[in-house]
Amino acid sequence: MNNKTVGIVGVGNVGATLAFILATKNICSTLLLKDVRENIVQAMALDISQATNAAKSKTITKPCLKDEEFKNCDVIVITAGIARRPGMTRDDLLITNAKIMTSVMNSITKYNPNAIVIIVSNPLDAMVYAALKASNWNRNKIIGMAGILDSARMSYFIFEKLGYGQGQIEASVMGGHGDSMVPLADFSTVAGVKLNTLLSEEDIEDIINKTKNGGAQIVKLLETGSAYYAPAYSTSLMIEAILEDKKKIYPCAVMLEGEYGYNNIVSGVPIMLGINGAEKIIELDLKDEQKIQFSKSVSSVQELVDTLEKKFFEEKKAF
Repeated sequence: MNNKTVGIVGVGNVGATLAFILATKNICSTLLLKDVRENIVQAMALDISQATNAAKSKTITKPCLKDEEFKNCDVIVITAGIARRPGMTRDDLLITNAKIMTSVMNSITKYNPNAIVIIVSNPLDAMVYAALKASNWNRNKIIGMAGILDSARMSYFIFEKLGYGQGQIEASVMGGHGDSMVPLADFSTVAGVKLNTLLSEEDIEDIINKTKNGGAQIVKLLETGSAYYAPAYSTSLMIEAILEDKKKIYPCAVMLEGEYGYNNIVSGVPIMLGINGAEKIIELDLKDEQKIQFSKSVSSVQELVDTLEKKFFEEKKAF
């Protein structure tokens, strides 16, 4: 175990599950939890501390009730934000969560200047953009978790269709975290065998559609709430890659600066994760149809960013 500190802002279902995974797997030496609900953060820290003792883990979990207690983190995960409520427009949700993200980042930059930040809050790509804008940090330090989750969902749907290959499936998804994501069948394999040699075009198209709606399916079944085990575990993989400097390639949301022909926009692409965060962006050789789909995905994120610029950042400048 590295002598490292991980902080989690927001201990709802995703944040609490992630904290449990990190603490019981002995991934870091110290785990700091922060949430506006002080009773919840204290309860979660106590519960997880007891779990780590059962697991004989050396990780120490602490609740942070003040900003200045949440400090000197190597990696910080932000899950804070609200879900859409009845009567709220998409823009209302976007602006509300951008306000929360900006407030969180203002505190992080003050007390955690060397941290790598992983964003899990939705709408994910727009929140990565908001965090970068609020902090003025380099793009390697603020990364969105979505591609690993979406790829894991695609892997499951491939297994579901095949009925074999569990643990041997490598799936790849690019683009924004939403309906416009781009599952890449060409870059997906089962034990090294390309997907199109194992499945028909019809089956692959079904897998792609199910992947795009993987999160919505869980929301529909739960009725209140959304997925948290898969998002939390996916985030833990990113944290391990950073803390242990694994140089692993994962699909993550990052600011593009010329890659794939785009600038000043956040989207999910393969990156190399190490101690410095997003250390390298991998440019895949996409087919024309995939380039068109990726363009549509980028455009959907651009709409959100344009709304943020017009209704949030411009209004902030006026004060």
